[in-house]
Amino acid sequence: MKYRSSEILSEIMFTENRALYKSMGFSDSDLKGPVIGIANSWNELVPGHYNLKSVAEFVKKGIYRAGGAAVEFGVIGACDAQACGHIGMKYILLTRDLIAFDIEAMVHAHRLDGIVMLGSCDKIVPGMLMAAARLDIPAILVVGGPMSGGIEFDGRKSDSTSVSEAVGMLSSGLISKEDLLRLEENAAPSCGSCSYYGTANSMGCAAESMGMSITGSSLIPATSSARLRAAEETGRKIVELVNEGITARSIITKNSLENAAKIMVATGGSTNTFIHLSAIANEIGIDSETMMNIYDRASDKIPSIAMVNPASKYDMEDFYRAGGIPQVMKELIEDIDLSCLTVTGKELGENLKNWLNPFGLDRRVIRTKEDPFSRSGGLAVLRGNLAPGTGITKPIAMDPSMYFFSGPARVFECEEEANEAILSGKIKEGDVIVIRYEGPKGGPGMREMYFAMKLLYGRGLAKKTALITDGRFSGTNNGCFVGHISPEAAEGGPIAAVKDGDIITIDVKNKKIDVALSDEDIRERLKNWERPYREEIKGILGIYTKLAASAAEGGMLKI
Repeated sequence: MKYRSSEILSEIMFTENRALYKSMGFSDSDLKGPVIGIANSWNELVPGHYNLKSVAEFVKKGIYRAGGAAVEFGVIGACDAQACGHIGMKYILLTRDLIAFDIEAMVHAHRLDGIVMLGSCDKIVPGMLMAAARLDIPAILVVGGPMSGGIEFDGRKSDSTSVSEAVGMLSSGLISKEDLLRLEENAAPSCGSCSYYGTANSMGCAAESMGMSITGSSLIPATSSARLRAAEETGRKIVELVNEGITARSIITKNSLENAAKIMVATGGSTNTFIHLSAIANEIGIDSETMMNIYDRASDKIPSIAMVNPASKYDMEDFYRAGGIPQVMKELIEDIDLSCLTVTGKELGENLKNWLNPFGLDRRVIRTKEDPFSRSGGLAVLRGNLAPGTGITKPIAMDPSMYFFSGPARVFECEEEANEAILSGKIKEGDVIVIRYEGPKGGPGMREMYFAMKLLYGRGLAKKTALITDGRFSGTNNGCFVGHISPEAAEGGPIAAVKDGDIITIDVKNKKIDVALSDEDIRERLKNWERPYREEIKGILGIYTKLAASAAEGGMLKI
């Protein structure tokens, strides 16, 4: 069989290429089969990636057993949690594009036949999937798996974000500093992607839902031996995909993306999956409006049948033991496209038919479609005069009493200003906090308003206030929030016209978000609007500021 790599490994004029491989110990036998790249985002900065060295070894084992040659290379991977609340978060979303560029360049430069991508966290997984779709070679994603839950805190197993909630509690005198430090020591007891249903785990689940990971693998805990067995199976499968000519675009299709969107709605995945699935869809020629409509229809039709932290006390290990994504898909068997091809080389329906949950059903975590947690979906697209493009929210993470919220605006021009006001007790019950100039261009980088929501929770205001922003939210946030407001303030969107005291109304059931101003009022206010001055931004952040798409378009670089 002639492989892509054969172009540089079987011709006399490319003998130097073979010599370079042999300088690293590869043999003629190694170079006869397909050459499989392993794009590994392992590092010692991100807990979700800390185990990927050992995972990679098992992928290699599977590749060699199937007759391929494994070549591993590094990919950057930044941690959202480490970057929250400071300038570092401005750089997080843009790393998604850097990762896609990096993998694209390595695959083409070395004429690799297939790629296994190892990553677990928020922007790394979608960046890898963007690369797979762009390259259209055989590709499989392997995540490192979720970490274990921590000690009990505030009525549930703690996680790394519990510490941020505790900071708010400390500021209002509800706990002691000793309590906070004890929690810090025990909230994150193992490596792995954070133990709640944030963007990291949501994107791993979305990848499995669209067929880009081995069935049942996305939620295997990081410390489980099953994680390593899934890695070895992946190594064998990637060689099969190469030999059978099954490429990424055979798997990433409009129908498989729709499957992923439906699973995110059914399980209350992160709001960030909107921009990530839109960016992946863009790589195969599907526009963002189509993806938004797919999500919109799904939120109307698909009920919430899984309830996982931050929507409940159950964490990712509980979700895994309840059957995870395969069990959710079985509950929605009539709503998803079972004919979609997957990385197993089989259609989704066949994978589900052969899948068995060894732990049995747990209806506390995954319910049936006939007896859901909520008849409405866990994610929703809102529109109105404040967000004529889109606004994104997560009903499953809200108390139902907050599906309708109306109150006076408290306007802040950046995240830090809002956090300071919350900590100092300046936010009152009934306020709608507006954090603007945090969108893709305005931030720049579309930072997460993670801390603001956690501080509100810690100060007992999570069910008494709302927060809207042209930035994003972490998948761990709960309460009444609307993010991704488009157009953003930096592009003169209506959110730039809001003033303190304006009445803002969030109506989740009717998918509306409005400010009590007429269209003429908004136009008049924006007539004299000027984007706040800031010094010229250089480097990669400067490039992102100039080229970033809106949140409604996926927030990727428009080149």
